[in-house]
Amino acid sequence: MTYCVAVSVNSGILFCSDSRTNAGIDIASVYSKMFRFELGNERQFVVLSSGNLATSQATMYQMKKDIRQNASVSLNTVSTLSDAADYLGEVSRAQLEKHETSGPAFTASFLIGGQVLGSDHGVALVYPAGKHITSSVDTPYLQIGESKYGKPILDRIINQNTTLETAALCALVSMDSTMRSNLTVGPPIEVMLYTANSFVLQPYHRFEEDNEFLET
Repeated sequence: MTYCVAVSVNSGILFCSDSRTNAGIDIASVYSKMFRFELGNERQFVVLSSGNLATSQATMYQMKKDIRQNASVSLNTVSTLSDAADYLGEVSRAQLEKHETSGPAFTASFLIGGQVLGSDHGVALVYPAGKHITSSVDTPYLQIGESKYGKPILDRIINQNTTLETAALCALVSMDSTMRSNLTVGPPIEVMLYTANSFVLQPYHRFEEDNEFLET
């Protein structure tokens, strides 16, 4: 299972994700679900993934390949966050169709957030079908994966005027609540902050299982 949350407030964006992809009595697989696309001083993006690991990784590989090969459409060419979300949806859907079978669909969902010079920062949730919704004044945060346990703290605290530091604390409490209620969500926990108009992805934090916060 997975839990990822992205919060877009006036001062910037907060990204938070767990790293557990499979859990059972005797196995727990760990993969990062946070992908950074640091594309210079005019555009920055972060993608969080949930769902089938192979589909997620194939989608990220294709997006990085498009950047390397200077494709006509990539995160290096989109003009807005909404364009970036459309592009991510198209790549994800193409990967899914490439390996489509008569069995269960190996779908994945994504959160993409960031900013392109000349446009506002924000976050979008990209569904397996390729369509997306974006954050707004009334909906400043978006979640994917096991979302219900971590939602109450976000509803109580987060609004457009919330500081990034407070958003980070809320996200960590939200993550902790989810981990305590669902053992298939677990550390390491990754947190990334993006300050609006800075075009720098920092600071980044990684909380291991023995971190004091996760042990309290």
